[in-house]
Amino acid sequence: MLGTTVLFGISGIFTPIATQPAWMQWAGQAFPPYWLGLGVRSALLPANLAAVEIGHSWRPLATVGVLGAWAIAGLVLAPVLLRRAARREAGSSVAARRERVLSRGI
Repeated sequence: MLGTTVLFGISGIFTPIATQPAWMQWAGQAFPPYWLGLGVRSALLPANLAAVEIGHSWRPLATVGVLGAWAIAGLVLAPVLLRRAARREAGSSVAARRERVLSRGI
């Protein structure tokens, strides 16, 4: 949870990213929360408020491109990583965990 909090803290969701130090702006723009926030702000806020954004623009093409790249990367990497994680997990430990959960009487 701490990583998520830090990620959203530097992404410009809570404060304008343009007011942060340059290294934090670069780090914030490297992850999807910044681009999601930028897209939502561009859809909901008037055009004159783009002045507080980096480059004084909503950057709609960059927003779509970056979010599309993250989506494609997730679609490609998720099956590989999930398969690898499933191979590492022994079937008996999964069954034991399942039995513990079921015995709690959810």
